[in-house]
Amino acid sequence: MRTSRFLVRSGLTVAAAAALPLTLTAQPAVARVSGISVSTTGSTVSVVTSACTQINGSWGTAALLGSAQASFAQGRQVALSGTAAGQSAAWSGVSPGTYTVVVMCSNGSTAGTQSVIVSTPAPRVTATPTASPSRGVMGGLGGAARDYGPVAMGVGGALVGTGIIAAAWFLRRRSKPYRL
Repeated sequence: MRTSRFLVRSGLTVAAAAALPLTLTAQPAVARVSGISVSTTGSTVSVVTSACTQINGSWGTAALLGSAQASFAQGRQVALSGTAAGQSAAWSGVSPGTYTVVVMCSNGSTAGTQSVIVSTPAPRVTATPTASPSRGVMGGLGGAARDYGPVAMGVGGALVGTGIIAAAWFLRRRSKPYRL
């Protein structure tokens, strides 16, 4: 038992030590992540950012680029809408595949670029009525669905009877302490 606990503890320590350099190198990458957040819901892709400022009534434009498209102008473009706290854009009816979302602010700077995968929606499963079991739960046997034979019932009855006789004998001896 001690050996297995030691191995588990040392295994976890080794795993943590191996993951530490990866975690430390991932920190600067997180700092370089673009200022956009892309999400998908079914066939809808949406992007949210707070990096753009409004110039002449426009926040900027977001483009959804497919795998064959290379420039911002080739993508499906949507104007950003929102407030100074956050701007957003959305595309609906997007077919399954891998896409790149690019957000260009109205001042010409890029707010960010991020890839997203749109997956095929799961098929809807409808419930179909089925017949209930013919025997169901046997309430008289403690909810068991298995039918026990006469041997099992006889052994169980003998154990219960032995327990009752032993309890009665013990209580009788206890009430008369002068008897052995």
